[in-house]
Amino acid sequence: MILLQPSSLQLHETCIRNQNREGSSSSSSTSANNYKLRVFENMRFLVILLLVYFGIHRLNQSRSISVASETTTSGTVFVNGTAPIGRIDDDFVCATIDWWPTQKCDYGTCSWDRASLLSLDLNSPILLNAIKAFSPLKIRLGGTLQDKVIYESHNIKQSCTPFVKNDSDLFSFSQGCLPLSRWDELNIFFNKTRVVVIFGLNALRGRIIDSQGLATGAWDSTNAESLIRYTANKGYKIHGWELGNELCGNGIGARITADQYASDISHLQNLVQNIYAGFKDKPLVLAPGGFFDHNWFTEFIAKTPKTLQVVTHHIYNLGPGSDDGLINKILDPSVLGGVSQTFSNLQSVLKHSGTSAVAWVGEAGGAYNSGRNLVTNTFVFSFWYLDQLGMAASYDTKTYCRQTLVGGNYGLLNSNTFVPNPDYYSALLWHRLMGSNVLSTSFSGSAKLRAYAHCSRKSQGITLLLINLENSTTVQVSVSTESASSSSNTSFKNPRTSSSTSSHTEREEYHLAAKNGDLQSQIVVLNGKILEVDSSGVIPPLEPILKRVSDPITVSPYSVVFVVIPNINVSACK
Repeated sequence: MILLQPSSLQLHETCIRNQNREGSSSSSSTSANNYKLRVFENMRFLVILLLVYFGIHRLNQSRSISVASETTTSGTVFVNGTAPIGRIDDDFVCATIDWWPTQKCDYGTCSWDRASLLSLDLNSPILLNAIKAFSPLKIRLGGTLQDKVIYESHNIKQSCTPFVKNDSDLFSFSQGCLPLSRWDELNIFFNKTRVVVIFGLNALRGRIIDSQGLATGAWDSTNAESLIRYTANKGYKIHGWELGNELCGNGIGARITADQYASDISHLQNLVQNIYAGFKDKPLVLAPGGFFDHNWFTEFIAKTPKTLQVVTHHIYNLGPGSDDGLINKILDPSVLGGVSQTFSNLQSVLKHSGTSAVAWVGEAGGAYNSGRNLVTNTFVFSFWYLDQLGMAASYDTKTYCRQTLVGGNYGLLNSNTFVPNPDYYSALLWHRLMGSNVLSTSFSGSAKLRAYAHCSRKSQGITLLLINLENSTTVQVSVSTESASSSSNTSFKNPRTSSSTSSHTEREEYHLAAKNGDLQSQIVVLNGKILEVDSSGVIPPLEPILKRVSDPITVSPYSVVFVVIPNINVSACK
């Protein structure tokens, strides 16, 4: 449609015509008023016409700029399939449930609602279905306030009261209590949903904290022992007991020396062995659940060679949730890759210590202090999250716990409705597609294309994870492997192009993108279809599209693609 811009002459002629229509009656006041009214109406019409014209003109301009700026480039993913560089747990994807009550607020925003362990609605069908979809989901119960929790016990003659906001207290809350009745409810729910449970114990019990934040004295395990015995006697299955939260190194709010922590872990290990004597499977002992400090971790691990099964550390590499530049950080490959040094250093410490302990990320929310609304709970955060999963796995991290399953602004589920945020679907696809063996992977091409590869989880071949951080560039990706039986070097140079459905001629692709291209959308699109729970709270199916294995993989701007390639058979996956 072409709209002509009216000239000033046309405007003048319109006025003259209206004036002539008045004839000799223009002398009357009524005619004069009518004349003025008609002029006004004509002028208003023309103004509207002009606005429409310029609006369409600007829209067409913006569209032409957008189309013109879109480009296509190509690159190659190199996958070394000779041997795995790491092996992850089958339940690698993990999430946390925290203690923070409704009164927990950050930067003037209170984002926790009733997501606390003490108040979470365990009857929600969406929550139940969201967890069951993993079958199983590993969940770590803990967080900052775990070191201020007491557990109801027949040995403790005091009331069991919830946390109360008090700015003068450590972590700005009073001591809280876990009623045994609530612990029963939680375990019934975990059993129903097949959750693999990690429980964080209070490590500050019995200690004195000096003015410098150093917690002195040995750990008073009496209350923890009571809970562990109760749990074992009830037959509740606990995968691991973790001691303390962010008390290592410089600590958050308080700190414990590596030597004292090692002694406390030895004590916890003895408790677990004693209480679970006669049990076929005994819970793991995990610690310290804090930020990596090279010297502290080196000493601690060296002093716990036989008493510690899992070394846990936390990741918040994007800084505070109040940072207005979070999205820019998420889209910056140098920021995403910067944390690799932490994974590498911890891997080195474990390798040279002689311990049999393995590394987990016990808590990771990216941006601390509850994240940031409309960033850490939207599609853009999947770039950070999936890159973290891929990177952690490549450094032989066995489990990665996302802060949180629900609660704060970084939950996999909405804190009020439990409706999945985009990262939930990213986590579920990873869990279903990425196998245990991790393959060395690199990409030759755009610096903003991130690539990871694993053996496929439930089929032969490999699964790729491709993350395109480009805002206007589509990347055409080919795959080259070493020791691949399908071809000598490059899988997509196989000339077979049969249209028949075959595990050897077709691959599965799962393309994730934000609704309408809005990176801050809380709605995700899979292969062009919006993902949403139905009225009964059922999680939607995650269905792939099929492509010929001989074709390159198309990765659109600002998108994520999982690719299951069945015809690449490498020795690392046998």
